[in-house]
Amino acid sequence: MDVEQVFKMVLDSSFKVHSALGPGLLENAYEECLLYELIESGLQVRRQVGLPLVYREVRLDAGYRVDLLVEDKVIIELKAVEALSDVHLAQLITYLKLSGCKLGLLVNFNVKHLKHGIKRVIY
Repeated sequence: MDVEQVFKMVLDSSFKVHSALGPGLLENAYEECLLYELIESGLQVRRQVGLPLVYREVRLDAGYRVDLLVEDKVIIELKAVEALSDVHLAQLITYLKLSGCKLGLLVNFNVKHLKHGIKRVIY
């Protein structure tokens, strides 16, 4: 499955979760439900994947964790905040850089219409 197919399935699953739950829950609730939807769709998903930071050729555990890694191709960073900010975007870009993945999705579930809470990021 190519990265665009995976991305479309992630988008479809995100909209499904948001339609069912709406805004107002904690990030962890959306993460659990999206994980369930993605697995039900037949995708391989890893949750809270640690990303080491390489500094001067030394791998360090700096505490970075990807919310969801789908098919080892797409990083999903979930939020349940009033509004996405530049720091959220920077976080996803850092995760893409450290992981070697080229495509990420920043999803803020705390919006009335999910289309206003999604940012696709290509690194």
